[in-house]
Amino acid sequence: MAVTFDLILRGGIVVSHRGVDAADVGVREGRIAEVGDLGQANAGEVIDATGLHVLPGVIDTQVHFREPGDEHKEDLESGTRAAALGGVTAVFEMPNTNPPTTDADALADKLNRARGRAWTDHAFFAGATPENTDILAELEREPGCCGVKIFMGSSTGTLLVPDDDTLERVLRAGRCRAAVHAEDETRLIERKSRIVAGSGPEQHPIWRDVETARLATERLLAIVARVARPVHVLHVTTAEEMDLLRAAPDIVTVECTPQHLTLTAPDCYERLGTYAQMNPPIRDDTHRQALWRAVTDGTVDVIGSDHAPHSREEKDRPYPESPSGMPGVQTLVPVMLDHVAAGRLSLERLVDLTSAGAARIYRIAGKGAIEAGFDADFTLVDLKARRTIANDWIASKCGWTPFDGQTVTGWPLATVIRGNIVMREDELQGQAQGLPVAFEDRAGHG
Repeated sequence: MAVTFDLILRGGIVVSHRGVDAADVGVREGRIAEVGDLGQANAGEVIDATGLHVLPGVIDTQVHFREPGDEHKEDLESGTRAAALGGVTAVFEMPNTNPPTTDADALADKLNRARGRAWTDHAFFAGATPENTDILAELEREPGCCGVKIFMGSSTGTLLVPDDDTLERVLRAGRCRAAVHAEDETRLIERKSRIVAGSGPEQHPIWRDVETARLATERLLAIVARVARPVHVLHVTTAEEMDLLRAAPDIVTVECTPQHLTLTAPDCYERLGTYAQMNPPIRDDTHRQALWRAVTDGTVDVIGSDHAPHSREEKDRPYPESPSGMPGVQTLVPVMLDHVAAGRLSLERLVDLTSAGAARIYRIAGKGAIEAGFDADFTLVDLKARRTIANDWIASKCGWTPFDGQTVTGWPLATVIRGNIVMREDELQGQAQGLPVAFEDRAGHG
């Protein structure tokens, strides 16, 4: 009798740690049961993946879904809906909500809000403050918590750890890998006065300049070397930072965003105005090329979208009253597939940056690979599909993307999470069934 699976992905090209090979994938009880030639095996449901590449489910490790407090920008339902439509199977959500996620009650509240509403699997960062260092070690071990987020410089929200003494206390107050927004607060305050009255967002990379980022990263690395706490530096934007981080692979991991790998100043500010404003800023092509060198040589571990939506009304305020941030979770996969099509990175490298890398550095349990026993999370993509990204495709409440009008080669055609087909051909399927992400033993280092 033929083997029975709950789901078979038949005839696709599977991208795994073994390489890129034609194979079927059989799923049973939400997990991968077998990868290979499944012959005449039957299943309750079959996806014909002929001509498609089957990637491990994409994990976006930096999103801001604004709930609670700013649901007019985004909420957990709309944000995860956008993620699923873009081929993303799991998200890590940031703590700068209102109230911020700085204690166990706030974390539990987010998990409760996500139950039955989140389309993707999910975990939440706890925010570090000067006042909560005594509970951070407990918070990072809570179910559904992916780790601690540290803001060295003010961005969006009230969380801030600006000085070295407090930063060291925070880093000593736990063991899991901490995620860090590295901009120097003292320099940010000093340089804001240099913004010329009536100037536009082209001033943003002048205010939040290269030295603001470099100095914070240098300070961070010096402290990390003393405390032996692994850290993950988010949305790195400068050549100078990459040089520092390249020399410290044993203590630090590195993230880039699709925006910083794709957009450049001054063009983006001329075209998009305040819609190109984010922290840290989009910089000139010299820095973009440095980021690509870091992707190529392995310095970069993860691609995260830094999805941070604001309404059009908010973005239309005159600079610098306009808020920083742009949506990105739904466009991460097509934008990065377009870079694959252009030859800037291989498909295997993309998989490492968007699934295996995240699983490795955050010690995610059962995700990030296509092999027996892992969660049946898949992002099915057509590498030859040519599509134009448009605002009317964006499911986020903000209703816009900086990539509106950009034609890309490569598109996500299906999102499968724990064996459930969540998106197919740009349409959501079924009901929201996202669950909290699980992590390996948190007693050891992250």
